[in-house]
Formats: sequence, structure tokens, C-alpha cells
Amino acid sequence: MKDEAASDPPDRDSGGDVGDTSEPPSSGLERRRNDRFDVTWQVDCETEDTFLYAYITNISEMGIFVKTDKPLAVGTQLVLRFVPGTTQETFVLNGIVQWINPVRPLGENLNPGMGIRFQSLELPDRERIVEAVRTIAYVRQADKN
Repeated sequence: MKDEAASDPPDRDSGGDVGDTSEPPSSGLERRRNDRFDVTWQVDCETEDTFLYAYITNISEMGIFVKTDKPLAVGTQLVLRFVPGTTQETFVLNGIVQWINPVRPLGENLNPGMGIRFQSLELPDRERIVEAVRTIAYVRQADKN
């Protein structure tokens, strides 16, 4: 299933605070340029002092959403390691936390996590990401027909 907004938190309509640090910094037009596709892929997120094992729940050509109860701070730079379902070759990419969808009391947020934008992608890595995302789109379109 694809979402129209590339950088919106998946549950934006169910309680995202508009003025807090979890607000995506990019414009609405930019957020809609890249389709996002739901996936369930394991990912390792590593910073200088943190190692987080979590799941990617959606991906676009520009970034990913990582579901976690302990999102890292906006602006945190990290190294991502994951294997897309379309290949067995591991991606090792740099990213930056663009926004967070924090855990909220009383279960108001059913999808906590963080939006991560890929950074400093070399051409071969960008081509592999684009290929993985297009493969997902193709398979999902074929399943609809």
C-alpha cells in the first residue's frame, strides 16, 4: 500500500502535534514527490553511541520510516544496515532523522518511530534504492491486476 506523502508520519491524522519537533521540515510539495511503499524489513540503526535494532515499515527513493518506541532525536546522523526483500545484498547507507512520531501516553500513537532521509548516496547506492522501490511498485501493481 502506498502513501501519498513521502515524509509525513504514517499516523499524521491520529494525533501528530503540528508545532513540536516531530514536524517534518520540508514543504508539502517536496513530501509528495516520492511514493512510499509499506514493507517490513529489519534494520540496524547505528550512531556513535547508540545501536538500535528495529523495522522499516515504509520506504521511498528518499528515505524510510523506522518503527520504534525509542526514536532518536531530530538531526541525528546514523548508519543504516538492511536487506530489502527484493535482494539478498545488504544496504549500508547514511541517514539523518528528519522527524519523529514519539510514543504518547494512553496509547494515542499506534505507530511511533522516526522518518529518516538518506544522505550522501553514491550513484550505485541510489540506483539500488530506486531499483528496490520500483520492484516493490511493479509487484504491487501486478498483484492488483
